[in-house]
Amino acid sequence: MSNAATSQPAVCHRPDHETGSAFRSFGPAAGDLIRAGSRRWFLQAGLAGFAGLSSATLARAMESATGANASVAGSGPKKSVILFWLSGGPSHIDMWDPKPDAPSEIRGPFRSIETKVPGLRLSEHLPLQASIADKISFVRSVDCKTSNHTPITMQAGNPYARRTDNSRDGDGWPSMGSVAARYKGSNHPDMPAFAAIAPSMVADVYGAGQLGEKYAPVEGLKLVGKFGLPEGVQVDRLQNREALRSEFDRFRKDLDRATTLEQTDRFTRQAYEMVAGGYVQRAFDMSGESDATRDLYGRNSIGEKAILARRLIEAGTTFTVVSGSWGYFDNHGDHIPPWGGIVSGLKPLIPQADRAFYGLVTDLEQRGLLDSTLVIMMGEFGRSPALNVGAGRDHWLNCMSLIMAGGGLRHGQAVGSTDSRGYDVKDGLVRPQDLAATVFRHLDIDLGTHWVNPSGRPTPIVVDGGRPIPELT
Repeated sequence: MSNAATSQPAVCHRPDHETGSAFRSFGPAAGDLIRAGSRRWFLQAGLAGFAGLSSATLARAMESATGANASVAGSGPKKSVILFWLSGGPSHIDMWDPKPDAPSEIRGPFRSIETKVPGLRLSEHLPLQASIADKISFVRSVDCKTSNHTPITMQAGNPYARRTDNSRDGDGWPSMGSVAARYKGSNHPDMPAFAAIAPSMVADVYGAGQLGEKYAPVEGLKLVGKFGLPEGVQVDRLQNREALRSEFDRFRKDLDRATTLEQTDRFTRQAYEMVAGGYVQRAFDMSGESDATRDLYGRNSIGEKAILARRLIEAGTTFTVVSGSWGYFDNHGDHIPPWGGIVSGLKPLIPQADRAFYGLVTDLEQRGLLDSTLVIMMGEFGRSPALNVGAGRDHWLNCMSLIMAGGGLRHGQAVGSTDSRGYDVKDGLVRPQDLAATVFRHLDIDLGTHWVNPSGRPTPIVVDGGRPIPELT
């Protein structure tokens, strides 16, 4: 990274990916388009029913899939959040905060274009977002100084939730999705409150911290494995409890003996009632989606997953994280495969993110769901203001951009700004805790809520005076 751009040393790429963290072992997922063409997608997990599940896993799956907080599931307004996670750190300058008047090494290779909002310009590769800019807020002043090359800080909306590389990543703080699962619950008793549709649940999704596994995200791409029917068991036989018990006697020997027979029976019957009833299956069944809808979202990983996210929130999931592929916005340069530089790597990706966001916002609006659904697109940090020798940009912790739509908020604006080089926040600072407060206010979660950590200490869900982003309310 050029010294002209910053006095802050560039974050070294290789150690950040390869040392001391559970995040180091993941690479891009092959064949990550969703294979969900029929109801059998829900049932083909490869497990012969529950034979391969411990009772603890079964219990957690059932607790998650029936609403993480049963006391509030289905109560109150059915509000939800869909978070697009652009894993790797999208370049703010090359996407949402262009610097057309800066020198070429700052400005980069892309032109900027006008949008539907007078005076607001975006990258030339975001024409669809430009066409609905009146429905989007472009938050250009996000402080990401405490973030790192993981989803922890920004998905928690908390500067104290950090990557530490000491087996205590996040230091116990929960993600926004897990807080939503705990204090909002699911919008339908058969649906998980918090789901993730991502190739890596470690590298792209942050979980529950000390709130516990009950509020961890359900793995949307693997949920099928929790509810498949054992070979030879017919759905029409599940209505008879005695027949059900008889059919599964041979599977129970593989369950953890620490759980009582009565608990095992309850969880088993509950799971199979869900499968027999078909509600969860229908949420995951994309076979009815038209070609026009698939084209609207884009026939690629992030587009297909965005459709599934919409189906989940329609069915009752409260918080959904969508990631197209691990690390794909980590565009350091042509010398670092597989992600490449700004032209070779980022340029093909921006239209996919553009279409997925546009398609989701358009579809939600047509279905009357946009005001009740807050849509966010972001990554873990920005990219360095100056292009490096590899025609890419390095990690940048001073500032980043994110975008929001829906949620009944005020849109059609740029929120905050960076300086002329995109080096640092100039005005309208938005901190991680302000993002969390915005999300929780949308979900009608009291911002003064506290959870109790293992030491018995009340711990706030919003830290250090976090407040909803004022320009949006």
